[in-house]
Amino acid sequence: MAKATKKQVLGRGLSAILKETSSDNVNNNLIVGNIIEIKLEDIEVNPYQPRTYFDEESLRELASSIKELGVIQPITVRKVGEIFQLVSGERRFRASRLIGNKSIPAYIRTANDQEMLEMALVENIQRKNLDPIEVALSYKRLIDEIQLTQEELSIRVGKKRSTVTNYLRLLKLDPILQTGIRDGFISMGHGRALINIKSTANQLDIYEKILLDKLSVRQTEELVKSLKIDKKIPNEIKKHLPNYIKNSLPHINSYLGHKVNVTINGKGKGKISIPFHSKEDFERIKNLLK
Repeated sequence: MAKATKKQVLGRGLSAILKETSSDNVNNNLIVGNIIEIKLEDIEVNPYQPRTYFDEESLRELASSIKELGVIQPITVRKVGEIFQLVSGERRFRASRLIGNKSIPAYIRTANDQEMLEMALVENIQRKNLDPIEVALSYKRLIDEIQLTQEELSIRVGKKRSTVTNYLRLLKLDPILQTGIRDGFISMGHGRALINIKSTANQLDIYEKILLDKLSVRQTEELVKSLKIDKKIPNEIKKHLPNYIKNSLPHINSYLGHKVNVTINGKGKGKISIPFHSKEDFERIKNLLK
C-alpha cells in the first residue's frame, strides 16, 4: 500500500493556503473579488504604470525572498478579454518571472481605465523610495488626467494641501535641477529655495555653487535671499540691457568673482547689485572697489 505523502507547503506563500483555484477552471463571472492563481503568461503590465525604472538589485532580492517564502501579498489585476492586466504589484510580478515561476496569486477586481490610472499613480506615490520629482509628476498626472483639484488630491493621497503644492512647484525648476534632485545631488529643500529665483541662468549658477561648496538647505536659502535676484524694485523697469552694459558685464563679473545683476529704467538710469556670500567675501569685494 502506497504511503500517503504530506503536501509540501514550505516556500509556496499564498499558494499553500489558498484553495487550489486557477484562471483556467473558474467562470469569469465568479472570479471578481477572489484571490486565484494566475499564469504569468496570461498577465500583461499596467499600461498606465508611471514607474519606468525598476532597480535590478532590489528585484533580485525580492525574487530570492519569493523563492524561499513564496508571494506573501497577492498582486491585483483586472480581467480584460482573455487576459489579465496588472493594477498593482509589478515588482512581485517581475520578480516571480525572474525566478521562473509559472503562476502567481492575484486578487481580481473591476476597474475602468481612469481607475487603473488613478490606482497606479496613488500606489506609486506611496512607495517609500520615491524621489520628490517622481512624486510631483504623479501629482500632476492625477490633476491633469483624473481632473482633480489640489484639495481633492490632498485628500486622496492623505497629504496636506501645502505639501502637494510644494511638490508641484518643483516642476517649475529647470530640467537640470530636476535631474539633480532625482539623482540625489540636491534635496527637495534646495529645490524649494531655488524656485524663488526666476532666472534659469541664476538658478544653475547657484546649483553649481551648492555642489561645489556643499551648501546646506539653510545656507542656500540665505544665499538666495541675499542675492535678491529678479526682485522687482519700485519705479524701476527692467529692460533689455544696452550693448555698452552687456559688453562690460563679463569683465565686471570676472573682476568681482560674482555674477552681478544690472537693471535699467526707461530714462537710462540703473542699478548694479553685487552679491556676497559671507563677511569675508564682502571684505574682499570692498577691497577690490577701493
